[in-house]
Amino acid sequence: MSDLQRAGMSRREFGKTSAVAGLAVLGLGKRKWKPNSDTLTVGLLGCGGRGTRAAINMLESENNVQLVAMADLFQDKLDASQEKIKKVLREKEGNVVAKFAPDKEKRFVGWDAYKQILATDIDIIIEGTLPYSRPKHVEAAVAAKKHIFTEKPVAVDPVGVRRILAAARRAKELGLSLVAGTQRRHQGSYIQTIGKIHDGAIGDVVAMRAYWCGALPFVRHRQPEWSDLEFRIRNWINYCWTCGDNIVEQHVHNLDVCNWVLNDHPDSVVASGGRSWKPREERYGDLYDHFSCDYHYARGAQVFSFSRHWNGAYSSVFEDALGAKGRSSCRDMPDDDETRYHENPYVQEHIDLVNSIRGDGPYLNEGEQVAHSTLTAIMGRMSAYTGRRVSWDEAMASDLSLVPKKWDFNKPYPLGPIPVPVSA
Repeated sequence: MSDLQRAGMSRREFGKTSAVAGLAVLGLGKRKWKPNSDTLTVGLLGCGGRGTRAAINMLESENNVQLVAMADLFQDKLDASQEKIKKVLREKEGNVVAKFAPDKEKRFVGWDAYKQILATDIDIIIEGTLPYSRPKHVEAAVAAKKHIFTEKPVAVDPVGVRRILAAARRAKELGLSLVAGTQRRHQGSYIQTIGKIHDGAIGDVVAMRAYWCGALPFVRHRQPEWSDLEFRIRNWINYCWTCGDNIVEQHVHNLDVCNWVLNDHPDSVVASGGRSWKPREERYGDLYDHFSCDYHYARGAQVFSFSRHWNGAYSSVFEDALGAKGRSSCRDMPDDDETRYHENPYVQEHIDLVNSIRGDGPYLNEGEQVAHSTLTAIMGRMSAYTGRRVSWDEAMASDLSLVPKKWDFNKPYPLGPIPVPVSA
């Protein structure tokens, strides 16, 4: 990381685009579903837990959609996902079950499965694979002229962030809708409260706190038949190149809210972190298990960010904004009328995507905002790993690329060392 350089979008340019995006977000969700005779067809790329749940949420959304195609690197993941979706939908009422009709000819497995599913005539792709592969898949989806729902984070390194930004710009040129899995952006209490913060409800925001402190989501035991690469991918939450570390993979949600409230991205960060709880075993990977970050924003606001994976310890996930005239949890000032939003923001984000595609709501392209929030998390990780202050411009320009160039289940993919800051 010694070759960091200074470059990137100015804060003035970002502020303009963020302000426009914020106005669009405040208008979301006014209509849950408008009946339409034209069914939008959906493909699921990435059949793990989050991708499967995203597909279920799409089918629960009351939109006129049908899931017709599925793709994954592994056959067992695809099969398990299909059974899970069937099981959940059997318990639903109405025509939800009819919305799940995967075509036997549209089930794809392997490294090229993303190309095969995008070559079908689906209208929407759900990008539910792992963070390391999202830049490639989002690029390919835009090239195939598909509307996109992508999970977050959208990259694990600055090179990937820049690819997402370019793909988002191209999607906008093509009129393609792109919604990200930062579901707080589609939650009524957040939308309404942050709108009031922007209108001055607590005065100028001078500081924020953001927490994602919890237990390790999962850890897999290595099976004898798994190669290095298969183990890394199946145990992905524990490796930096697959997930970006916990600050990127999970804490991006809270940092996204901070950027939203402040209508900006940070201009620099000083961070620390380390590994205290996780045992030094291969299955626990090469990640830190805690980060503490002090982000500085151009207009003087500070954001104090804490993320942690410690089993059995204090857990808390929240955002807190301190203003000159008061403070807010960023979701504590909702309007009395919440009926225009689905009670589940994981469903509302799909409602909003489909409304954007049909023209029944504002046009949505969340590529830039989720890329900026992803880089906000990445620069915090970079600062903690190196012990250096890292600026937005140098993070954006960095040629840091974590993702392997070649994929081969027969090649070794050794575990990297746990980063240790080095004195200048």
